[in-house]
Amino acid sequence: MTTRIADSADVDPRARIGDGTSVWHLAQVREDAEIGPECIIGRGAYIGTGVRMGARCKVQNHALVYEPAVLEDGVFVGPAVVFTNDHFPRSVAPDGSLKRADDWEAVGVTCRQGASIGARAVCVAPVTIGRWAMVAAGAVVTRDVPDFALVAGVPAKRVRWVGRAGEPLEDDGNGRWRCPVTGQTYTETDGHLTEASS
Repeated sequence: MTTRIADSADVDPRARIGDGTSVWHLAQVREDAEIGPECIIGRGAYIGTGVRMGARCKVQNHALVYEPAVLEDGVFVGPAVVFTNDHFPRSVAPDGSLKRADDWEAVGVTCRQGASIGARAVCVAPVTIGRWAMVAAGAVVTRDVPDFALVAGVPAKRVRWVGRAGEPLEDDGNGRWRCPVTGQTYTETDGHLTEASS
């Protein structure tokens, strides 16, 4: 597999880029970032210092993934998404002096396997986006998102369940849900969804 890095991309030599990954025009990948194999980093995207990404992730144009974010395998980050990293952002300390790197503690967003974040969504750290969950375009996520949940709005709230295919699930009754695409069934218990064993 060929790794492709556009001439206009700014990839720090201390970053680790997996086989078959593409880093497109004007993207920036900072020092000590770990990008897995077969990923796509879109035009103008920013990947912060020490961010960790698994295999086959897609970070679309102009997304901002600030450290210490963690993206597991197969995560999709839509255009212009922002992952924050500061609980109480200030440019200056109480005495008016410019804040430095040691003056605050970075907190990160974690995206579990297969999660998708829609265009222009904002994920306010520290939050965890569950496995195969979806965040609607323009949502503002301020709380953890359960596995397989579709959340939307400001602040984001669960509006549906979705399966691995990304399609809204159909209610089979008695806490059972079915994917209209794959036929996979799921079980809902106490506000959480799990894949049924059969």
